Amino acid sequence: MSEQSGEKKGAMQFLREVRTELNKVSWPTKKELASYTGVVGIAVVVVCALIWVCDTAFSKLFRFILG
Repeated sequence: MSEQSGEKKGAMQFLREVRTELNKVSWPTKKELASYTGVVGIAVVVVCALIWVCDTAFSKLFRFILG
């Protein structure tokens, strides 16, 4: 058996196992996916706003300290 043939068999076996594992996954429904996406979107906006507020506050503080 050539090395290339063995690699091909190994790759095919790997892909079969990946497919088997993906069939075991509990995929979310469309409603759940939309809900999770909304939660992530809101979390991103909140974190961005928090970073903006902190950045602005520190910027004004440093400008005040440095004159």
